[in-house]
Amino acid sequence: VVIVGTDEKDIEWIKQYPIPDEKIAELLSKLETYKPLAIGLDIFKNVPVEPGGKELAQVLQQNNNIIGIQKILPPGETSPPQNLPPERVGFVDLPIDNDSKNRRYLLFTANPNNPNNINEDKYSLAMRLVIKYFQAKGIELETGKNDPNTMRFRGIELPRITRNFGGYVNVDDGGLSILMNFRNTSKPFHVVSLRDILNGKVDAELLRDRIVLVGNRNTSTGDIFYTSALRNLELNGQIYGIDYHAHAIGQILSNVIDNRPLLHSWGDIEEYAWIFVWGFLAIAIGRLTQSFWTNILSLSVAAFGLFSCGYVMLWMWGIWIPVAPGLLILAVNGLGWSAFYQYDKFLRSQIKERQNTIQHTFTVIHNGPLQTLAYGLKHLRAKDIPYEELVGQFEKLDREIRELGDFLKLEALTTEESLRLGSGLILELKRPLHDLLYEVYSSTLERKDFEHFKTLKVKIRNFEPIDDKYLTTEHKRGICLFLEEALCNVGKHAQGVKRVQASGVYSANKYNLSVKDNGSGIKSKLENKGTKYFKMLAKQLGGEFRRESLSPRGTICELRWKPTKEF
Repeated sequence: VVIVGTDEKDIEWIKQYPIPDEKIAELLSKLETYKPLAIGLDIFKNVPVEPGGKELAQVLQQNNNIIGIQKILPPGETSPPQNLPPERVGFVDLPIDNDSKNRRYLLFTANPNNPNNINEDKYSLAMRLVIKYFQAKGIELETGKNDPNTMRFRGIELPRITRNFGGYVNVDDGGLSILMNFRNTSKPFHVVSLRDILNGKVDAELLRDRIVLVGNRNTSTGDIFYTSALRNLELNGQIYGIDYHAHAIGQILSNVIDNRPLLHSWGDIEEYAWIFVWGFLAIAIGRLTQSFWTNILSLSVAAFGLFSCGYVMLWMWGIWIPVAPGLLILAVNGLGWSAFYQYDKFLRSQIKERQNTIQHTFTVIHNGPLQTLAYGLKHLRAKDIPYEELVGQFEKLDREIRELGDFLKLEALTTEESLRLGSGLILELKRPLHDLLYEVYSSTLERKDFEHFKTLKVKIRNFEPIDDKYLTTEHKRGICLFLEEALCNVGKHAQGVKRVQASGVYSANKYNLSVKDNGSGIKSKLENKGTKYFKMLAKQLGGEFRRESLSPRGTICELRWKPTKEF
């Protein structure tokens, strides 16, 4: 594509404006000697500019490769040059976006004055020149196959702008439009002046077999359009109309000849699927990230990836994908679902904390006041102790309940981490675990309300030190309660017991905390609440729990876990 542009120096040289028809006729005749394939006269010639009106009309009639122009859309419709047939006239109307910038090019539209007559359909200047050029090369214009509403040359379809195209929503040009893919270089086309052509200062090879556009390239004509796609414009954000047509012609030729992609977009289904993928990714990020700042960082990386995908697909394949909706869904879903999951996590932690409190309270009551109550009821039914001793047991029960209530209130109001055993001993859980286990063992075996402790002859204890940095306070509380419960069960159920052994030792890279006795063994297979709680504790520790009878006599209650595991 070569542009013959009339600039301010040409006007000064001719000393008349508008340029008289005789100079235009002389220019066109001179250009014909260089044998271009098509010439586009991007100057309105509906009214003669004397002198030279007849000479110009004669030149236009004699040369079939010259295309004139007209304006068909309001406002300011302009007629084509007189005596030119419709097939040698192209319109120069350019669609304008809502921000008053030009990004589209209208190739084809129905006649606004007679839209139902397909024989009067209108083609743009660029399309008329491209058709002329390809006809000279033996390439005919055809209807699209994949999209019957578009055009194709040599099997290559021109991607038209649909109602929802890329970032456009409900756009309607009333015809076939393409999105401009400007050549963003300092000199995308050869530009020569009118005086250089008339003075014979142009190389003939520059114009031979080319498309030549003749028009104005001066600010006084008002033939200027606005676009921000080109950064090397002489005028800030503005482009001459003749250059705009040249870009449209150039991108269609390059698309057909060099496979340079025209800008196109996906269909609605593909775009919705694309947005859904990013929305799902945002939900996954919100679900997987454990902190607010990790979520922000992950979303930022995803947003950068989205921008990169949009840029690469536009640059490499000319595909305009929806970036803004993807960013919006990333922000809404990512931050929204992250907040939801964080809130859900908070609620779950509160529920878990409440469940632990309930279980802890039940265990303390079970190992303390309930044992006193069971002891008193047993002897009350048997009537085997004096009345005063029985009253003493219930008075002890009263004190235990009151002390327990005061302890639980204090524990709820303070951040002090402590545990109250059934014996009434209060343990500070910040102490090393093996020290706590010794305290639990000694305090529990000293209790007088378990009758089977009275038959014990041998008491063995051994709690090896353990690195408890991976254990939370709740874990240490549960482990201490496990040991207390296991020892209490010996005192309550191990008839004939003479020997008990409590130990905490390393074995097979695990810490084994166990209580063994040689009593009568397990008589019931039903799981009580204590057993269920300790199975849950073992699961939290990533370990194992077992309680079973030994042969020939006895019971073992054991909790095993890896002390080096981070929970």
